[in-house]
Amino acid sequence: MTIRLEIGARTVFTAGLVEVVAARLDAPPDTVRALSAWLCAAEQRRAARFRFERDRRRFIVARARLRQVLAARLGVQPEEIEFVYGANGKPALAPRFAGAGWDFNASRCEELALYAVSRARNVGIDLEAICAVREADDIAARFFSRRERAAYRALAPAQRPLGFLRCWTRKEALVKAQGAGLSMPLAQMDLSRTPPGWWLRSFTPRPGFIAAAAIRHG
Repeated sequence: MTIRLEIGARTVFTAGLVEVVAARLDAPPDTVRALSAWLCAAEQRRAARFRFERDRRRFIVARARLRQVLAARLGVQPEEIEFVYGANGKPALAPRFAGAGWDFNASRCEELALYAVSRARNVGIDLEAICAVREADDIAARFFSRRERAAYRALAPAQRPLGFLRCWTRKEALVKAQGAGLSMPLAQMDLSRTPPGWWLRSFTPRPGFIAAAAIRHG
C-alpha cells in the first residue's frame, strides 16, 4: 500500500493498476468559490439546483477534486476536463482525452469522496458510512446471493451493519466498474468470492467508513 499527499486530496492506496484517492468535502467558502470556477456550465447549473448549501458545497468540491485528479494525470488544467456519459450514467473522459486510456469512478458520502483511477482498465468504487441500515435485512433478502445471505445471517447482531455494508459496497463497486447500473440482477452476483477476471478489495479509507474498489484485469 502506498500513501502520498496530493493537492487537496490524498492517495489511499495503490494496488497493481488501480489508485484510490480520497478528498475531504468540508472546504471553507472561499475554497468552494475557487473550486466552483473549474466546473462546466452543466455542473454549475446542477450545483445551483441543490436546495441546501451543504449539499451544494459537497457536490462542487467533489466534482472539482475529480477534475483535479484527472487533470494531474492528463497534464491539463482542471477546467479543461470534459466528460461524456454512458447509457447507465457512468461518466468517462470526452473523446479528446480518450486516447490517454484513463478510466475512473467516484463515490462520495457525507464529507468524504473517493476516486478510483486506472489506465486501460475498467474501475468502480463505492463508499458508505458505517451505520445500521434499517432495511438491511430486506435488501439482503432481495439482492444478496444465497451464500451472501447465509454469511450475513450468521453474523452476530452487532456485526451485521458492517457485514451488510461490506457486501453492498462490493456489489456497487463491481456494477459501477461494468457501467451496467443497478439493472443488473444483483442476487445472481455472488461476491463471497472474487469473480474471475476481476480484482476486488474492501478497505477503510477513514474511521467510520467502508469502501470497495473493483478493477478488471487480464
